[in-house]
Amino acid sequence: MAGITLGRTPLLCTLLLWGFQVCCGAIIVKVDPKVEVNRGNTARLPCAYSGTTLDDILVNWYIAKEESDPRIRVAFRKTSGHQDSDSDTPLSGRVSIAEDFTLTITSVKPTDQLTYYCQVIAGKDGSEEASTKLEVFVAPQKPEIKTPSSQAISVGASSSSEIGTCTTMNGFPAPRIIWFKDNMPLPEVKDKKENTYMVPSTVKEASGLFTIKSVLYMKPTKADKDSLFHCTVEYSMAGEQNKNIQMKSDPMKIVLHYPFEHVMFGLLNATDVKEGDDVTLKCETDGNPQPFFDFYKQVQSEAKKIEGTDSLLTLKSVKRTDSGNYTCTATDFELNEKSAYKVLVVNYIDQMSVTPAEPKSVKLGDKVEWQCKTKASKPHTVQWKKGSTVLSQDGTLSIESVTYENAGEYVCVGAVSDVPGLTAQASVNLTVTGKPQIENPAVGEVTKEGEEVTLKCSAYGYPSPKFTWKPSAKETISREDNKIVSTATFEATADIMENGVTCEVSNEYGKDSKTLFVTVKRANTAQVLLSGNPVLTSADKQQGGPSAVVVAVVVCVLLLLLLVSLIYFLSKKTTMCSKKDNKEPASSNVNDIVVEMKSDKANEEAGLLNKKVSTEQ
Repeated sequence: MAGITLGRTPLLCTLLLWGFQVCCGAIIVKVDPKVEVNRGNTARLPCAYSGTTLDDILVNWYIAKEESDPRIRVAFRKTSGHQDSDSDTPLSGRVSIAEDFTLTITSVKPTDQLTYYCQVIAGKDGSEEASTKLEVFVAPQKPEIKTPSSQAISVGASSSSEIGTCTTMNGFPAPRIIWFKDNMPLPEVKDKKENTYMVPSTVKEASGLFTIKSVLYMKPTKADKDSLFHCTVEYSMAGEQNKNIQMKSDPMKIVLHYPFEHVMFGLLNATDVKEGDDVTLKCETDGNPQPFFDFYKQVQSEAKKIEGTDSLLTLKSVKRTDSGNYTCTATDFELNEKSAYKVLVVNYIDQMSVTPAEPKSVKLGDKVEWQCKTKASKPHTVQWKKGSTVLSQDGTLSIESVTYENAGEYVCVGAVSDVPGLTAQASVNLTVTGKPQIENPAVGEVTKEGEEVTLKCSAYGYPSPKFTWKPSAKETISREDNKIVSTATFEATADIMENGVTCEVSNEYGKDSKTLFVTVKRANTAQVLLSGNPVLTSADKQQGGPSAVVVAVVVCVLLLLLLVSLIYFLSKKTTMCSKKDNKEPASSNVNDIVVEMKSDKANEEAGLLNKKVSTEQ
């Protein structure tokens, strides 16, 4: 029971105090402990009172930086409605009091962050006041990192080195800077005896805003050569949900100097090296900066120095003698020296050796054979080709019975398949001698007797054959592959149309001859019909060709059939009427007409056929 009594004591005291104030007419003033607002917005500071029933109440609003500082009245209002703001105050022109005595401040500034007092004066009931704090927030600018202008950071230094300075400007209240390495926050250490620490600084600008800087110092290791650093600024804005906001800077990578431990020496060429290639060898270390490099080639028992450019050794148009052991030696500023080695292999293929090497001339039907071989740094292939056709893959080319088609150039190609582009080749020529042979000639065509016709006579043979045309004509000689071609133009006379033209070829081994015939081109059906009808011929010229004439003929036939059908229908109708009226002569007349139309059509078709026969003759 004692515990319960003690627990209720504060509540009873409060009730007694409230009762005393009511009985005695004491005034109670209520305000919010604090009001938050972002710069540029409007702040509203509510004020309410109780404990008096008087109508004439005066409410004054005062400001002060600290509780001990003098107060400055900024505005007042009476219950009667009269209200005004004081002049020559930091809030002049931006402050007013509403009917519920709420103090309203427009276009809030950081300098408006003060303590505000709401004072209520109720005449004989006395007066009372309460204080509230206005907190103003301004978001800072995005933080930026600047690296030191001094030399690069060295691993193994005796003291911590400056890594960078993070700066954020125009924040209110003063924000906080946090450093990160590889997205992990660094502990906020200010003790300069530690390997990693920060030196912060805060500057309040004339505008009342803050500029915050933080300088990061650390002793980096070689593992930090690829690390990324950034900083964030942590700040708050008005509202409980807007606390501890973070804004991130751009990442920064430090330039770190550290000694090398290993030397790497390699070939930059993407494929196997062959004679004639340009070769580039690169030397590098795992240190920074790269040291000096010297290049050597082992020649027997001596290391011969070769000039390179920085970390590159370039060999132009290498030969097989450039194969061998190469050395790269790295030396840093502290004269530490290490070497790496590379074996260079230059692949090669010798020129093709063909036996016999000279061109061959053989008689038609004889046998011919060549041998081809070479040497290379790796297994290789040997092929005989004529054009794109592969004839042999064992180095031997043998033709049992040569023909004129076998004459020409043969190429022996050697290739190292493991090394792209590494090839060699040699060529030989085969000449086939013998009696000339004429290819089967094409038939010449003319549209009519008397026209000119051009004929070609093609013949194989070596020595080149001489052409003789019967009857004689002016000829033109040309060569097509292994053939000699004679082209001549003739007038298609009746004798040539009947007996043809003779082409004879000859050389020291013999001769050959063939007859070339000339014929008249066979005309198509539309042209035959056109040639026998002057009306259609005219239509053909106007419409632009035989196709238009064929269409015209089809249309005319269809119209003619339609007309015959109509007459037949009328004749049937007339016959039926005649039977009914017993008038036979009328039926006879209609039949006569039908017979006459059919007879005319038959005559026209006969005329066209006769015309066609005469044209072919």
